[in-house]
Amino acid sequence: MSEVQFLVLLTAPDHFARWEGLSSEERDDAMASFGSFAKAVQERGEIVAGDALYAPAAARTVQMGPERVVTDGPFAETVEQLAGFYVIDVDSLETAVDLARLLPRNTAVEVRPTRGVPIR
Repeated sequence: MSEVQFLVLLTAPDHFARWEGLSSEERDDAMASFGSFAKAVQERGEIVAGDALYAPAAARTVQMGPERVVTDGPFAETVEQLAGFYVIDVDSLETAVDLARLLPRNTAVEVRPTRGVPIR
């Protein structure tokens, strides 16, 4: 495992409503993109973790402050929705970005290095 890994976040405006509205051909194309991404990552490194997320209505946010109030829904009030994520272990940010280009074109993809802080 490398010292630096990369978080790959997939977002899109109103992602969940748009996903439901896709034709079966469009969904098949998206799934093929996920498969291409996974295969390419495995050839250049490793997928450490990843998953699709439920819609924002399923989220709970623990707010800042001494009382740590819990609210329904996501933290940000925005039309951009976090659809899924990967953590990948590849040799560089440039490689991670090149691989992210393989993901479905109907999502924006943020690629960010992780700090490698030990959690166990």
